[in-house]
Amino acid sequence: MKKSVFFSALTVAGLVAGSAMAQDGGSPTLALVKDHGALKCGVNTGTPGFAAPDANGVWKGFDVDFCRAVATAVFGDPEKVEYTPLSSAVRFTALASGEIDLLARNTTWTFTRDVDLKNTFIGVNYYDGQGFMVPKDLGVSSAKELSGATVCIETGTTTELNLADYFRVNGMDYEPVPVDSFTEAQTQFLAGACDVYTTDASALASSRSSFETPDAYVVLPEIISKEPLGPLVRHGDSAWGDIVRWTLNAMISAEELGVTSANAAELAKGTENPEINRLLGSEGELGGMLGLENDWALNVISQVGNYGEAFERNIGESTPIGLARGLNAQWTNGGLIYSPPFR
Repeated sequence: MKKSVFFSALTVAGLVAGSAMAQDGGSPTLALVKDHGALKCGVNTGTPGFAAPDANGVWKGFDVDFCRAVATAVFGDPEKVEYTPLSSAVRFTALASGEIDLLARNTTWTFTRDVDLKNTFIGVNYYDGQGFMVPKDLGVSSAKELSGATVCIETGTTTELNLADYFRVNGMDYEPVPVDSFTEAQTQFLAGACDVYTTDASALASSRSSFETPDAYVVLPEIISKEPLGPLVRHGDSAWGDIVRWTLNAMISAEELGVTSANAAELAKGTENPEINRLLGSEGELGGMLGLENDWALNVISQVGNYGEAFERNIGESTPIGLARGLNAQWTNGGLIYSPPFR
């Protein structure tokens, strides 16, 4: 009798859980996020322009905007995010353990991080490459003049491995000065603990912009690696991966199609372009296929903006970071930013 009641209870619980997952497009992560009432998003411990708290403690930046976009897709509210600042060393553990639902923290997409660590990179949101920064008074104009230098390098990163490869290939020696975070790297570099600071070129630009005397430092011309940076989720919940992936694609497609935060609501009333109509939910049922409301992308673009708006607001040429679009221009403008079609 007791066994019968126990198994009946399990059956009911299973049916309830299955029903909730069915409503959430079959994604257990989406069900957990909704139950929690906020997206748990892992970000950098502090890289101005990409992810850093402002003077009021409010997180701002290009990667932060992506966290806000996914929260908007799920809740219709970009503020429903809990940010977890993570060092390079612990970021993958935090994702695997369920401490966070999404990692949006300047992370390079590599084979081993995807296959061996069992992460799903949902796309590339910034095409980067590794560079070097030195004090101008060091008198160096090329990375090939750095033999014997001390180098500040963040441990547990692809840049650490690239650095070793570059010096080996060029027959040069160096002395690593290991650091645990972007902030520590800046502090050690400015204190003269190392001759060179190396990391992604975008992070070097971000770092240099925050110095009291940025003109006293130069970024050398060599880019020694490919660093495709992108948000990621853990393996095992492809439906959640679809939500995160198509949120990024919605922001990219919106820019390509001329849909902005300023005109999205008006365009959502209907246009002659069927892809815009499908993107904004006035035609088709794409949102329902993801387990979301049909106006999910309209909410993302209206409240966070398209890819170009997020880029220019946080790291573009008019900001202190001052990055040109370069490889991160739309494919229609000679760049690599490209979304599959919304159909």
